[in-house]
Amino acid sequence: MEHPQVVDPRHPLVERVRELCLELPEAVEVEAWGRPTFRAAKPIFAYVSAHMERPFSIVVKTDPEEHRALVQDDRFYGVPYFDRNHWVGTDLDAPGTDWQFLAELIETSYRQVALKRQLAALDAMRGAPTGE
Repeated sequence: MEHPQVVDPRHPLVERVRELCLELPEAVEVEAWGRPTFRAAKPIFAYVSAHMERPFSIVVKTDPEEHRALVQDDRFYGVPYFDRNHWVGTDLDAPGTDWQFLAELIETSYRQVALKRQLAALDAMRGAPTGE
């Protein structure tokens, strides 16, 4: 059974998320459950639309050490089926959305699931020292 489309993939908020996600090495977009999902090759690191009532939201995997602080921040909330695995949602259309912070959360989420070669490519892209 095909899922109904939850959010217009051409909406400007979705386009902005897409731009942030697809700049990451080997990141791809795959529609799943009627939503745009963003993957580091296969594993999902972000998806748009936490649920039908919040179509303009993003869900990301947090760093386990940062998770508790994020869920205590009113901008973030647990997501059905994903909350126990350190995923959080936040609304993209909320007043004062901090896109720089969202970009950091997207990158952190990517780092949680990416392969070593993808992380090396990201570090090279960011100009991080390689340790050699």
